[in-house]
Amino acid sequence: MIFPVPTLDHVVINVRDRIDAGADTYRRLGFTLTPRGYHTLGSMNHLAMFGTDYLELIAAKPGDTQRPEIMEAPEGLNGLVFGTDDSAATFAAMEQAGVPCFPPGEFSRPVELPDGKRDAVFRTVRLKPGVAPCGRLYFCHHFTRDLVWRDEWRHHANGVTGVARAVIAARDPAGLGDLFGRMFGADALRPIEGGVALTVGVSRFDVISPERLAAEFGDAAPDGGGRDSFMAALEFRTRSTNAAWAALGSGGISGVRRDGDRVIVPASSAFGATLAFCL
Repeated sequence: MIFPVPTLDHVVINVRDRIDAGADTYRRLGFTLTPRGYHTLGSMNHLAMFGTDYLELIAAKPGDTQRPEIMEAPEGLNGLVFGTDDSAATFAAMEQAGVPCFPPGEFSRPVELPDGKRDAVFRTVRLKPGVAPCGRLYFCHHFTRDLVWRDEWRHHANGVTGVARAVIAARDPAGLGDLFGRMFGADALRPIEGGVALTVGVSRFDVISPERLAAEFGDAAPDGGGRDSFMAALEFRTRSTNAAWAALGSGGISGVRRDGDRVIVPASSAFGATLAFCL
């Protein structure tokens, strides 16, 4: 079987119905955000664009019931999204591997540009509910990349250039590791202390035990709320940890600390997700 080559497309922070507060927080964290977007699916978002990937703040419109999974999930890191240039082939590969997915679904959102409005169009292949209890895992196929990766949105006061690492806490890391192995092949995985890591282009996803999460991040780690698995932390590449430190100070972000060659932001100051900035 030929497995899809994993790349990281974007990561998703769920702010539920608090899009204004979420956007304010992430701007104070030093991110430049895109103007608010409104999906045809009924959700809304802001993006922080990097070199080849991005961070998305997702929210439900007040009173809208088209995206129940947003309001049913707690605030915090809730989506890890792989990139694909062929959603149909990806869906076929997942079916062959026995990974339950929905067929490719298409949606769009308008993008306001200096020369007028255009629609950014996407097609996604989503794992079915319950397949990955840690949160939402899916593939995203962009048809209008020029409307998403625009240079004016890629410059951030915190110096971030991309997502280096995402961390999932799981009481059974091997279980999620088995799912990743079925999705991408066992050779995409390697053992790490307290769990397993999946290589995703120039990034990686670590699945580690709650004990290992606590050992690494201490009281900066999010509260799992009794969940057996949950998406916990993001580590960003920055041009300068000093720039990140200065941006966080200017934004009045509380609880920030240096940890060796990283700058750590507690989950309590970042809408439920621990953030780290590294070179």
